[in-house]
Amino acid sequence: MGAVMSQSSLTIGALASETNTNVPTIRYYEEIGLLPRAQRAANGHRYYQDSDLKRLTFIKRCRDFGFPIEQVRELVKLFEDGDRSCVEVRDMAQVHLDAVRAKLEEIRHLETSLVAFVESCNEVCCKGPTRDCVIIEDLSSPTKLEATTPSQGCCQAGTTSVKRPKAAKSSNLSEKR
Repeated sequence: MGAVMSQSSLTIGALASETNTNVPTIRYYEEIGLLPRAQRAANGHRYYQDSDLKRLTFIKRCRDFGFPIEQVRELVKLFEDGDRSCVEVRDMAQVHLDAVRAKLEEIRHLETSLVAFVESCNEVCCKGPTRDCVIIEDLSSPTKLEATTPSQGCCQAGTTSVKRPKAAKSSNLSEKR
C-alpha cells in the first residue's frame, strides 16, 4: 500500500457526506487549489484527513453565505494563517454584507414593479385577450427598455409606467369583461 492511512482518514464519499458537499465539488476545489490534493492509496482512492474536513467545512459555509470563490480563497488564507488580524475577516464580511444589502434593495424594487404589473393587469385588462394585456405591452415597449433593465434598478421605471387608467383602453375591452 502507498501512503499509510490513519484512523481519521475519510474517503471522498465520506468527506462529501460529512460536509453535505457533492464529490465533483470537492474535486473542483482541489483543482482550483482551495482544498489540498488528497493523499492517494495504492488502489488510487483519495483519502482526506480531519484538517481537510475542517477546511472543506469552512469553504462550504463561506459558499453557503454567498461569498464568491475569490473571496473564499482570501478567507481560506486567513483561516490557515491564525496570526493575521481578525479585522481582515471582518472587513471582508462587511464588504459582502454591503453587496447583499444592495441585492436586497434591487429585489425590493423588482417586487414593487411586479406588484404594479399584476395590479395594473387586474385593474385594466384581466380576463381580456393577451393583445390587450398591459403587462405584455409594457414588457415589449422599446421606449421602456432602458429604464426597466434590472441592472438599472430592477424595473423601477416600470412601476411608474405600468398603471393605466381604465378609460385608456378601448371600449371593446370593457365589453369583453
